[in-house]
Amino acid sequence: MPLEERRTWALLRQLDDPEHLEFPRGYDHAATRALFEQLASRLGRRFQCACSVDRGVEDASHHGTIVIPHGSTVSGEHITVTVSNFGNLAAVTLGTPGSYDEGEDNILFEKADQQRIDDELEALGYISVSEHLLWTPYDGVSELGPQCSKYPPRWWTRFFDYL
Repeated sequence: MPLEERRTWALLRQLDDPEHLEFPRGYDHAATRALFEQLASRLGRRFQCACSVDRGVEDASHHGTIVIPHGSTVSGEHITVTVSNFGNLAAVTLGTPGSYDEGEDNILFEKADQQRIDDELEALGYISVSEHLLWTPYDGVSELGPQCSKYPPRWWTRFFDYL
């Protein structure tokens, strides 16, 4: 397992608190929202567009999503940035989360788009987590609820989805 992947797993397991599913202990909604708004603004400027921003998230482990429209990307597909309530985590996906497997993503997600997003995430202190790693079946310590018996939970569910 590559070092970066081991570090990501260690961080995810560290943040996986069974007593706090939607947001971590000591969560500061105002600070999280302010940082999220900065990211949305910076991505809009960087891609010279009006991003679609979902701020109305409830009953979830993520704070919101920012969608960069396809017409503003080199990849020719919209890009979704999902921000977690936990540890300044962010997941960047080509298209809608789950649209492409890792091989397709490596071919279709243009490096220029990825670099622009990575620059903005890094400038604000976000930690980018691979979407593909997050689709691994969840085996953490939290109880994710009865809805997961029909749809087995993934690590994506734990930190980037509705609960």
